[in-house]
Amino acid sequence: MKMKRVYMNISGRVQGVGFRYYTQHLAVQHNLVGWVKNEEDGTVTIDAQGHEEELNSFIEEIKKGPSRFAKVKNVELTYLDIEENKTFKIK
Repeated sequence: MKMKRVYMNISGRVQGVGFRYYTQHLAVQHNLVGWVKNEEDGTVTIDAQGHEEELNSFIEEIKKGPSRFAKVKNVELTYLDIEENKTFKIK
């Protein structure tokens, strides 16, 4: 399987709604490594890496958000070179 890495910037109502914990849970389910972080501008950034099929499924689930309290308005994707990461963490 092909490995891919994506940097995501998610905007909308994505802070204060459990988004980072949801992201970490999804990443572990999909065997991804990387991190998720709240930004000062109210967005959330994610750097995730794993098998292409798992990563694509993860991206689709991220677009839905963790609950009815969250509202994902936009997801910007930038594909990057693979890095050595062992876990998925919340920064």
